[in-house]
Amino acid sequence: MKILYYDCFSGISGDMNLGAMLDLGVDKTYLLGELNKLNLKGWELEAVEDQRHGIRGTRVTVRQTTHEHTHRHLSDIKKIVNDSGLSEKDKSLTLKIFSKLAEAEAEVHGLPVDKIHFHEVGAIDSIIDIAGAAICFNALDVDAVHVSEIELGGGTVTCDHGKLPVPAPATAELTKNIPVKTGGTNFEATTPTGAAILATLGTSFGRQASFVISKTGYGIGQKENPEMPNVLRVFLGETADSLSSGHIATLIECNIDDMNPEFYDYISEKLFSAGASDVCCSSIIMKKGRPGIKLSVICENGLAGVIRDIIFTESTTLGLRIFTFQKETLERRFEILDTIYGNVTVKRSFYKGKEVSHKPEYDYCKRIAIEKGIPVKEVYHNLMAILDRTKENKK
Repeated sequence: MKILYYDCFSGISGDMNLGAMLDLGVDKTYLLGELNKLNLKGWELEAVEDQRHGIRGTRVTVRQTTHEHTHRHLSDIKKIVNDSGLSEKDKSLTLKIFSKLAEAEAEVHGLPVDKIHFHEVGAIDSIIDIAGAAICFNALDVDAVHVSEIELGGGTVTCDHGKLPVPAPATAELTKNIPVKTGGTNFEATTPTGAAILATLGTSFGRQASFVISKTGYGIGQKENPEMPNVLRVFLGETADSLSSGHIATLIECNIDDMNPEFYDYISEKLFSAGASDVCCSSIIMKKGRPGIKLSVICENGLAGVIRDIIFTESTTLGLRIFTFQKETLERRFEILDTIYGNVTVKRSFYKGKEVSHKPEYDYCKRIAIEKGIPVKEVYHNLMAILDRTKENKK
């Protein structure tokens, strides 16, 4: 199983996360190209090599080039994201992180979610941090995210409500039921944005089972700490059992014969947004000759509870079948390919180190077809021809 392991010994912020993602190998040009699809003006992203206590990494700074005092609601954020040119996958994850943050703020202030004003978090730099986190995560295409014990920091933090103790109330709410520690720094080590990213992406927390590291990324923070480097360390790796024989996953199934068929699309979207690896519907004949649908969902073991809740809440089923099974997958790599249509994300699949298949991502084919006014099959075939040539050139 391909995993990200967040080692938050010095906390996490939105810009530290972006720095670690770029340091892991996410292409900066690709990230900027996707972020520009938000159609937000008045910002720039700086990514430079930096050090803390001799550890080299990438420091990201998102600067506002215009002065704004905008206090956005969640509805404003949703409009920005939904009206953007981001892929549906990136839109979904961006809004999932923002919704997690809105729910925490609503709990702290005792208000409905739709009444919450995003103050600092509604600013342009925070929108870039959160959308960037979603873009980078999806680009890395991992199966699970493990999060270490999180350093929250110490001292106080100044915000729109004045000076508050660390952790900020929203951070405390977001890290409920997650292993944390405090006092490792005398400043806010984990911000609400950083906590929301971890609370959304994390599939397990605390002690990590053995895994093999393939790459390490360091996101350099903006502060100096004489006791501990202000650095976020993120490992990209594989759990030991996945290197040769795949890994254990969960299959959840149910039979349904009394639900409006239009509901399946909505339920599928919710399941994928919650982290399901695959969702499919099969026609079946149930007892007494009744036609029905078998809903099958594959997910990682740590997500079984969330998937179960969605199916019971959103569908009309009365019961589930839950199995663990051995999941075998090819190694997958996402690359940016320069084509006649501009930069396009493509997926290459490998078996025992040898490439066995490749294809362009459908979201890009669809967007290009709409922009150019040409059939999507024409875009797909043209991109496949380019991919085939690049594979031959590599031989």
